[in-house]
Amino acid sequence: MSDLIFSVFPNENFVDLGLYQSGKEQCSPAHSFGPAARNHFLFHYVLSGTGRLFADDSKGNTQEYQIRSGQGFMLSPRQICTYIADQALPWEYAWIEFDGLRAKEIIEIAGLTPDAPVYRARSKDLREHMQEELLYIVNHGNESPFHLIGHLYLFIDYLSRSSAEMRLSGEGRVRDFYIKEALAYIEQNFQNDISVEGIAEFCGLNRSYFGRIFKDTIGKSPQEFLMNYRMVKATELLKLTGFSIGDIANAVGYPNQLHFSRAFKNVYGVSPREWRNKNRVRT
Repeated sequence: MSDLIFSVFPNENFVDLGLYQSGKEQCSPAHSFGPAARNHFLFHYVLSGTGRLFADDSKGNTQEYQIRSGQGFMLSPRQICTYIADQALPWEYAWIEFDGLRAKEIIEIAGLTPDAPVYRARSKDLREHMQEELLYIVNHGNESPFHLIGHLYLFIDYLSRSSAEMRLSGEGRVRDFYIKEALAYIEQNFQNDISVEGIAEFCGLNRSYFGRIFKDTIGKSPQEFLMNYRMVKATELLKLTGFSIGDIANAVGYPNQLHFSRAFKNVYGVSPREWRNKNRVRT
């Protein structure tokens, strides 16, 4: 006998991203489903055990995948598939079915396609957060639709950010995604000892590729943008506070006051002290 939890989401006409159903099942040995196809995106995450997925690729050829605990698989609308629990170590999985105007774009960002349906995490922490959100939805089917949609967005966020196969698809939209991630990281960490390599790593990109798409989009290299961002923050502190030049240097990520002063003069043409004398807001 299989241990099954299942709930159907009421249709509330959520256009960008909508939830259809979710569930969890401890499968019996060799338990199978299919061949079948769904009308929406269907994601299975394996909580324990193992099994096999047989799924048609984009050319209609059936491919076989062995999937184990900590991995998952994404099935696209109208993709024919069969999945079978292992005889000796049958899997327990949770699933969620969803769709919407943004669904295809999000799944492509995560790199999950009919030709690459297997989910493998590049981050243990993000994978665990994704699992928590998935199980929350499964176990709280009686919550309000808006509550569950909120957790669906969190689930999708952790799914896409944790995927080991994040790839480019729809070049402009994906570039915007990475640039937004980079700008948010700089905004939150400019005061720390961060580097272009660290920003690229945070975005999951090769440094040279990251530098190219950043300059193409912003018009400055990441290093130039970071320095200018720090200098803008420095001018705010010079204008509005009485902090020493050394304290301001530290506050914007320059532990060496001399290096800060040189960088500031390269941008504004005068030293921090001269700039303050001309622009200080008197109270």
